[in-house]
Amino acid sequence: MPLQRRTSRSPLALLPLALLAGACMTCMTCMAAAAELSPADAERHAQATYREYFELLSLPNDAISPEDIRKNVEWLEQAFRKRGFTTRQLPNDGKPMLYAEYPGSDPARKTVLFYMHLDGQPVIPAQWAQKSPWTPVLKRKAANGGWEEIDSAPLFSGPLDPEWRVFGRASADDKGPIMMMLAAIDALKAGGGQPAVNVKVILDSEEEKGSPSISKVMQAHRDLLRCDAIVIHDGPMHATNRPTLVFGNRGAARAQLTVYGAKVPLHSGHYGNYAPNPAQRLASLLASMKNDQGRVTVAGYYDHVKIGEADRKIMAAVPDDEAALKRRLGIAQTDKVGANYQEAMQYPSLNVRGMAAAAVGDKVANIVPDKAVAEMDLRTTPDSDPAYLGQLIQKHIERQGYHLVKGEPTDEERSRYDKLASFSYQSEGGEAAGSQIDSPVGQWAYRALSDTFGAKPEPVRIRMMGGTVPTAEIVRVLPVPFAIIPLVNADNNQHAANENLRMGNYVSGVRTVYGLMTQAF
Repeated sequence: MPLQRRTSRSPLALLPLALLAGACMTCMTCMAAAAELSPADAERHAQATYREYFELLSLPNDAISPEDIRKNVEWLEQAFRKRGFTTRQLPNDGKPMLYAEYPGSDPARKTVLFYMHLDGQPVIPAQWAQKSPWTPVLKRKAANGGWEEIDSAPLFSGPLDPEWRVFGRASADDKGPIMMMLAAIDALKAGGGQPAVNVKVILDSEEEKGSPSISKVMQAHRDLLRCDAIVIHDGPMHATNRPTLVFGNRGAARAQLTVYGAKVPLHSGHYGNYAPNPAQRLASLLASMKNDQGRVTVAGYYDHVKIGEADRKIMAAVPDDEAALKRRLGIAQTDKVGANYQEAMQYPSLNVRGMAAAAVGDKVANIVPDKAVAEMDLRTTPDSDPAYLGQLIQKHIERQGYHLVKGEPTDEERSRYDKLASFSYQSEGGEAAGSQIDSPVGQWAYRALSDTFGAKPEPVRIRMMGGTVPTAEIVRVLPVPFAIIPLVNADNNQHAANENLRMGNYVSGVRTVYGLMTQAF
């Protein structure tokens, strides 16, 4: 019988058979608490995995290197097998993904597939304040507010400071959550229990490259991965560090806009005031796409976004400190796309991420540029995909009087049209996805977090986060409800130099995963 969390059923029905036959039969308090993992026990089991954690962090894991990925997969396969999992490497052009399944699967229980990734972002070692990004170190906050390296020996034995942090590539994104799951399994086995759900795990090997292969690999093993719900352990927790549930993510698309001028750069003294300047025209064209409040003015851009009152209440309840956020960002006012930060994330965005026309600085020349280019990223939503948004922008450009070409304009096009531009767009590293907050997996996860950490303050529920993970690609193969449950500190520097994981989050992450596995679905 699975070990379950608090329910209205008799405590006797919640115990493993071994305990029913043995001690503690008369201790109702002990029986009711059998599925609980105390902070002290979570810390003990977390600490027992820290040496493994350091060993795993010492393995470079940039997906550009198949050999490094295979070393990580082999290491993790042994770590899961040591804990009783059956494992299988899923072929992927030399960069296998890892599948693991906990024994004792019961068809009467719901099956949850836990998704994490074992690859990490590339590194520039010179940017890191330590010997190597692949040599994890322990640090504490110094008197001057910075981080100072300390001896890591106390981490492995002795009292732990929850504010200590381990610095190293993939420490938070995403090797930390993988190790938290292994520690939670250790705690479960030490208590003689069984999960209340069937546990399956898939570790992606190319998430930081946009998960280009996740759909193909999962489709090839669809029956193996079949489940009732998906939990994704990726991304940062809310800034308050309260237990966090996320029910969607925006997608990412890229777009490039080029405005053409004369055939070649021209002397600005001879041709300024005569030949149209494409940089000026590009600036005007981009300005026509957004107003001073930051709202996209391309016709229809927000039309597909539907936000109900229940959603607005949930978003308003998220404890964002927007005054502190503005101070940290160094801005006086925010764009007026949504009523608050959470609501702003529900809309598709149009962001200019780079512009180029001739040269600036010490390379500047007195010319009228021949062309000007803008690189944009479009953050998409489940109801506004790249094709929809891209077509709207294209129509907007044409309404501003531009004739669109593919590549350099021909002489005939130059003689015929005053305004010439090219525009292209494509998906970039994942599409948007969403799951209902009140779906079965949402209710189950909310109960698990509330039972583990207490109902007050309640877990933070986020309708859709701004970042992108490969949720859409996963649920396209396995169309089941999902929840993103981050486990790491919000200020972990993921994707940047000096990535880190707060040790207090490691311990709370163990409790979170344990709570999920022992909560009846």
